[in-house]
Amino acid sequence: MADKHPTLKVERGDITTYAVDAIVNAANEALAPGGGVCGAIHRAAGAELAQACARIGSCPTGEARLTPGFRLPARFVIHAVGPVWRGGTAGEDRLLERCYRSIAAIARSESFGTLAVPAISTGIFGFPSQRAAGIAMNTLADALDGTDTFVTFVAFAVDSERDLSAALAALRRPLTSSN
Repeated sequence: MADKHPTLKVERGDITTYAVDAIVNAANEALAPGGGVCGAIHRAAGAELAQACARIGSCPTGEARLTPGFRLPARFVIHAVGPVWRGGTAGEDRLLERCYRSIAAIARSESFGTLAVPAISTGIFGFPSQRAAGIAMNTLADALDGTDTFVTFVAFAVDSERDLSAALAALRRPLTSSN
């Protein structure tokens, strides 16, 4: 039996349109509808998503929670809370890595074969895009090693797409990459 490795791909698009096992929401600790990716996901999923999140209550930074996708083409939403950037001295790298490991743990436990993931913490949370991209790629490649999960990193902006693509190219591990 051949070793399994995740397939990682980067593209620019609208994460709410992906028909995958799960999309990842760049959530806030209250799991409340917000702006950016979070707001777009909540609008596309419908009011049921906010109700499901309210039942969960909250999610600490560095962790993730799972809900159905409701009106989204994705079956599920993994709500992941990344850190707010505070200059790099408040453990932000470690918290962002924990966030991506939490996403991978849910994907593994639910046997998800396909994921669509945004650049967590890089919007209103202010995490530097290039730094976040490296953490995202390395952490998910490592945490999903041994699976054949297909991960699409979905960038909303050109800068994010560039940084994610550069991080993917810099990975030095056996995995399949798709451009």
